[in-house]
Amino acid sequence: MTLEGKVAVVTGAAQGIGQTIATCLARDGADVAVMDLDVERCKDTVAAIEGAGRKAMSLQVNVAEWDSVKASMDQVLKEWGHIDILVNNAGITRDGLLMRMKEEDWNLVLQVNLTGTFHCTKACLSSMSKQRSGRIINIASIVGTIGNVGQANYAASKAAVIGFTKTVAREYASRTVTVNAVAPGFIDTAMTQGLSQDVKEALLKQIPLQRLGQPTDVAEAVCFLASEAAGYMTGQVLHVNGGMHMA
Repeated sequence: MTLEGKVAVVTGAAQGIGQTIATCLARDGADVAVMDLDVERCKDTVAAIEGAGRKAMSLQVNVAEWDSVKASMDQVLKEWGHIDILVNNAGITRDGLLMRMKEEDWNLVLQVNLTGTFHCTKACLSSMSKQRSGRIINIASIVGTIGNVGQANYAASKAAVIGFTKTVAREYASRTVTVNAVAPGFIDTAMTQGLSQDVKEALLKQIPLQRLGQPTDVAEAVCFLASEAAGYMTGQVLHVNGGMHMA
């Protein structure tokens, strides 16, 4: 699944799943633009990409702001000439039961997770349409399909990302731009590492494969969708959850 000669953009790539996605794309041959709100924390990601023999650039981006996104995408196009792969990974949580949820926490999660995906996709589509090729992969979540107590804002944002994915896939299929989503289950990241042992054990009982996912499990799915091997897939949601949810 070579990505030689391809340029990828990964948002929220300073750490965690985004960092792993960026390094896996580089391993498969892509040059990668690393975008994150905290650009200082992108250094390790950039070093890993360059260690794989690929080009990297880091850009400070607030995906919730159109001007920030547009300027950064324009910079990638100016320096590297094209964008072939976009991974909309940037996302946040602000959990709480609905009756206690602050309006600003609702709005912020929607602005980053959903509006951010809209901004980045829109900023790439013109160039992808002109070159008549492109891969857009949106990171959704199992929570967007089954819901989760205390995550009304997050679940709503990720369910909306799935609907957005299918719509843009229909709109741009004629330009050979594929748009798919990966919906991770519970992945072993800093967020899940902070859970109590009782909560972890309860989660594992719901997962047929009896383990939390690893960031590489998500990254490999993204690399597949970015490759020519997935050329006949668009508008799909690839579930990576150990069997916790079987669509």
